[in-house]
Amino acid sequence: MKSALITGITGQDGSHLADLLLEKGYRVTGVVRRSSVDQSERIAHLLDRVEIQQGDLLDESSLVKAIERSQPDEIYNLGAMSFVPASWEQPVLTGEFTALGVTRLLNAVRFVNPRIRFYQASSSEMFGRVREVPQREATPFHPRSPYGVAKAYAHWITVNYRESYGLHASCGILFNHEGPRRGREFVSRKISDAVARIRLGMQQKLRLGNLDARRDWGFAGDYVRAMWLMLQQDTPGDYVVASGTQHTVREFSEIAFARVGLDWKDYVETDPALLRPAEVDSLLGDASLAKERLGWVPEVSFEGLVHMMVDADLGRLKDGGNRRQ
Repeated sequence: MKSALITGITGQDGSHLADLLLEKGYRVTGVVRRSSVDQSERIAHLLDRVEIQQGDLLDESSLVKAIERSQPDEIYNLGAMSFVPASWEQPVLTGEFTALGVTRLLNAVRFVNPRIRFYQASSSEMFGRVREVPQREATPFHPRSPYGVAKAYAHWITVNYRESYGLHASCGILFNHEGPRRGREFVSRKISDAVARIRLGMQQKLRLGNLDARRDWGFAGDYVRAMWLMLQQDTPGDYVVASGTQHTVREFSEIAFARVGLDWKDYVETDPALLRPAEVDSLLGDASLAKERLGWVPEVSFEGLVHMMVDADLGRLKDGGNRRQ
């Protein structure tokens, strides 16, 4: 039986990855920060099948202990300050978690067992003000937020440890990936949740920022398969993971409202306060390398993703808000 350790297991990607690994027969351990608030909603259905270790990306000794106790064959580092707008409010803390936290975890791997295979969750936000379209593995980074800057550091420190110490460490440069387990602070889930509430008479309007922002959106459940596939390769590497299609926030809203028979223009209002200090206007990924070497292809279309999210929020709200996200 293979063993895997996941940081960020209580997040969207962590919960989907835990589902996948359990299906494949892994023993799964999740690292969580100690908190007085229960944040296990996304993995509530898995709590009797996964092990939980206390650990903190700000504390290297706790990471060493978690690795020593779980003895994983693979580590998936999905823990980070992941909400881009919040990185403007807490840029130093974002750097500590999202950048230096990766260094601490890589050091812990070197100390405990350098044969562990390591996955780092890189981000399309590293491309920022894009230098070419579509973006591929060799496209230069120009991040436009503290989050993007921190992710760029994390990416390069992973590459550096791979090249310097021979670690089997790979980076997945994931473009936007969503689903019903996405936090409601993210624009995709903000839209699907609002659409459901408006349809049920629980909300009147939806306030959004830049409707013209263009993103390459996919389903998180598809993207965690690519993470797993990277660590099954004989040779580590870095891969763009993306749908290869691009849509605006406006298009997302239009399809979401149409799903419940409403016209988005009657309900969406733009709010300048929701604009970022430096906007990332257009992201579009080229996942040719992942398709060629990993055999990875996304299965859920953009329209299917939007419908999935709206349907899930409708079901949750009709169920009194108690259904698992």
